[in-house]
Amino acid sequence: MPAPKARGRATAPADPTTELADRLHSAAIHLLRRLRREDDASGLGAPQLSALSVIVFAGPITLGALARAEQVRPPTITKLVAALEAKGLVERTPDLADRRVTHVGATARGVRLLHEGRKRRVAALSASLAGLSKRDRALLAGALPLLERVTGQAAHD
Repeated sequence: MPAPKARGRATAPADPTTELADRLHSAAIHLLRRLRREDDASGLGAPQLSALSVIVFAGPITLGALARAEQVRPPTITKLVAALEAKGLVERTPDLADRRVTHVGATARGVRLLHEGRKRRVAALSASLAGLSKRDRALLAGALPLLERVTGQAAHD
């Protein structure tokens, strides 16, 4: 009789660095899934929220650059932008130098919606962190610069 399949990991990691990477990967996925529950209040799906986030933080952006940032094909980004535009969250403006190019920028409503969502996610995470000891919170705070370096993220993105 074959051995039962292990839940989660397919094979044991080969070395301590791989084990750390495996655990960090799993923790990141679980954290994001948990915080994603807060996004339901926005009324937008994950792809729309992701695109809106890029638009808000990148400033006005071309459809092509947005498609690359979101790693989707141009027709997909066009549909996403049309849905965001219909909800009054973004607006398109033609490029004055090249009328074939369109820039997409967030409206005040789009910026507000995105920032409100971030506040909800941060509040949910803060509530979880409050349950940790002061020492554990300090350990997490000390690890943040390392995580930011690993992800290539600028501090306080």
